[in-house]
Amino acid sequence: MIMIDGSLGEGGGQILRSSLTLSMVTGKPFAIENIRASRENPGLMRQHLTAVKAAAAICGAQVRYAEIGSTRLVFEPGRVVGGTHEFNIGSAGSTSLVLQTLLLPLALATAPSRLVIQGGTHNLAAPPFEFMARAFLPLLARVGYRVRIRLTRPGFFPAGGGEIVVEIEPSTTLEPLVLETRGALVRRRIEARIANLPFNIAKREVAHAGEILGWNDEEGAALQIDDAPGSGNVVLIEVEHETVTEVFTGFGRQGVSAEAVAASAAREARDYLAASHAIGPHLADQLLLPMALGRGGRFTTGPLTSHTRTNIATIQRFLDVPVLVHFEAQDFVVELGCPSPSGEAA
Repeated sequence: MIMIDGSLGEGGGQILRSSLTLSMVTGKPFAIENIRASRENPGLMRQHLTAVKAAAAICGAQVRYAEIGSTRLVFEPGRVVGGTHEFNIGSAGSTSLVLQTLLLPLALATAPSRLVIQGGTHNLAAPPFEFMARAFLPLLARVGYRVRIRLTRPGFFPAGGGEIVVEIEPSTTLEPLVLETRGALVRRRIEARIANLPFNIAKREVAHAGEILGWNDEEGAALQIDDAPGSGNVVLIEVEHETVTEVFTGFGRQGVSAEAVAASAAREARDYLAASHAIGPHLADQLLLPMALGRGGRFTTGPLTSHTRTNIATIQRFLDVPVLVHFEAQDFVVELGCPSPSGEAA
């Protein structure tokens, strides 16, 4: 049994989610201690417990200590079986993060799957639906993972109540993912989405983000969301190049001005555009698992975050896949499954 210390590195829920994914695909059981030790409220929250129970449901796993607040877990997987499943987080916990736990095991199964996941679709510190649909899944399609996703109802913190529907086909042929350059700029856009709050907030966000980035008025839009159960606000800045699309986000929350929300997303987008690497920090972290479980590859990015390095360490507990990181020209290069004499182990 593989022993995992959940306090290592960034010490958050990603260690648990990656371990669940890798355990289901490899068939290797694991035990994890100190779950989310670095968080203000350590242990399993509803979102993490839903991911555990959902993982157990799709592979018939034996699980111990799966309860709210638990800081340890034992997970012994069975065989992953495709099918139709519905999972309700029961809070505004992130539907995207639950999906990330299940996606690759189901994509590598022998039968198609349909998932309905209910909870939060636009959450602070989690990829929103638009990031998944526009940035992450198109790159997985290039590898050969066959996934379709749609938003049937948005859900913001704290009301939740959102829903995504995901259809996953078996991935029979996978290819290495190579992303060394972005290619030419194709499209850029600012969207501020508002639900059950004054519409002027979204207008201010679009204007302020456009001012920071120096973009034209035609490249921004304020949009009203009519079907969210509660109130919420998100700023989405989409930058599409020939080989990769990045989506930068800012989330409205009580006590934070519209201008501050817009600025957080705009500065991330501005820093990315000023650099030369293909992949931003969030995509760099999230591409590691699909590449490691596929045929590897190579991408350029900025300095690796603690989150990314922790994910690499987790992968290497389950898989004998070389992960190399080195600095080349102006960028960091991450290589999986393709050793390079110029690289050094991450």
